[in-house]
Amino acid sequence: MTFSDTSAPKGRGELRDQPRRTGSEPITSTPAAPGTSAPSGAAHRWLALAIVMTAAFMDLVDVTIVNIAIPSIQRDAGASFSQIQWITAGYALAFAAGLITGGRLGDIHGRKRLFLVGVAGFTLASALCGFAANPGMLVAARILQGAMAAMMVPQVLSIVHATFPAHERGKVFGLFGAIVGLGAVSGPLLGALLTEWNLFGLEWRPIFLINLPVGIAALLLGRRYIGESRAPRALKLDLVGVALVTLGLLMLLYPLTRGRELGWPLWGYASMAGALVVFGVLVAYERRKAAADGSPLIETSLFTVKSFAAGIAVQTVFGVALGVFFLVWTLYMQIGLGWTPLHAGLTGVPFSIAVSVAAGMSVQKLVPRFGRGVLQAGALLMALGVLVYVWESHRYGLAIASWQMALPLVVMGVGMGLIVAPLTDAVLSEVPREHAGSASGLINTVQQMGNALGLGLVSVVFFGVIGDRLTPAQVGPAFANAFQHALLWVAAVLAVIFLLMFALPKRPAQHLEAGAADEPEPSPEPEAELVH
Repeated sequence: MTFSDTSAPKGRGELRDQPRRTGSEPITSTPAAPGTSAPSGAAHRWLALAIVMTAAFMDLVDVTIVNIAIPSIQRDAGASFSQIQWITAGYALAFAAGLITGGRLGDIHGRKRLFLVGVAGFTLASALCGFAANPGMLVAARILQGAMAAMMVPQVLSIVHATFPAHERGKVFGLFGAIVGLGAVSGPLLGALLTEWNLFGLEWRPIFLINLPVGIAALLLGRRYIGESRAPRALKLDLVGVALVTLGLLMLLYPLTRGRELGWPLWGYASMAGALVVFGVLVAYERRKAAADGSPLIETSLFTVKSFAAGIAVQTVFGVALGVFFLVWTLYMQIGLGWTPLHAGLTGVPFSIAVSVAAGMSVQKLVPRFGRGVLQAGALLMALGVLVYVWESHRYGLAIASWQMALPLVVMGVGMGLIVAPLTDAVLSEVPREHAGSASGLINTVQQMGNALGLGLVSVVFFGVIGDRLTPAQVGPAFANAFQHALLWVAAVLAVIFLLMFALPKRPAQHLEAGAADEPEPSPEPEAELVH
């Protein structure tokens, strides 16, 4: 869909949607290009949603599926600790560095086009990961995979934002939260099963190869059912902005991921301090760029929208908490307790089911009634679950069983589910539609930055508590103690998130609009033309 906006100019932070339609009313469109189908109507909107959600699910699963297989990769491929670190960190770095650029490219060249390019590249990179001949090739393929995910993922929320009217997005984001939960449960469990089964003697490789049929199906169906959309006016790619974003993120994240291994050298601290200077230069340049030609990489005016600015802050800090927890949790179960990947994967099932159920309910049932309080309740529940987990780990020691972990994991899962879907809704609820790609890229970027910061902090709050040379008998107690120490930091971060959430709007504008559906409306303004 290309927007040819003929309506009056929009004010800052004001969300302008098309006049409400019923599901039976056709979308005004020009004829489809030869050889393509022109999606129209409610049915095609939901088919398009299923396709982009499948791609989002593929990315979520890929992130979690690798963590559970790390011990197998290290053993089978002979990877060093540094290479194992880069199998996860390389993906995160490429993903974070490319997300804003990917969102803006979708605004310029079409979100459907960039989505399909990203899916194709992600599928190819998955094949390269699966057939990697050595750890070095696997690291390179993972970096490529992260870069292609940066092309694909920002288009998901952009396509949703551009395709669905405001009064339907609550239901859509509820489904998105459920997909997040399903990805969380499917990744570790699927990774554990594929690793344990050792299909065709391929060891860990099927965890990447499983993306091939999913990616091919998404490509074929996406080409037919997803409508094209772009920004309403011609934009240019801000190459200087791309360079500054990439440089700043690398200067910040590279020292964090390599710091402990290299002994926290002085240049690492200098690099992280320099990253702040680069980000300051980026902000100043983007403001001048917006005034000069209206094509900045980052729409700094978005931060004048209170809901967006506050949501970005919460998203960043929330990413830190998740980055710390999920890595130390995996290390605790598989190395500290000596559990198999399947045992660890099954232990996480109650957590993931709780996330999925709570996320599906939060947007549709709870947020319209209780507003911001739902997200704050989620932060408190997560913190409570973390503290109960610390208590149980200390009480039962290395004899702790999976069923004993179920209670804190369910409490944490419900808390996380109450946050993930409504938070996305709150951040995007007042974003002008023409900036959907840029906003989506920023949301995903800050979340990945938060995750990367969390991974970097693991070196301090987890590995910093563990001695360098441990006897086999010392490994279990040392990892359990470090796990408890790291989770206390996670609980503290969640308390900060609770306080930051006071800056969010009490009621997302989207739900206010939906609630006002029965009020008399002024005569509709000319509608943006949708070109498929």
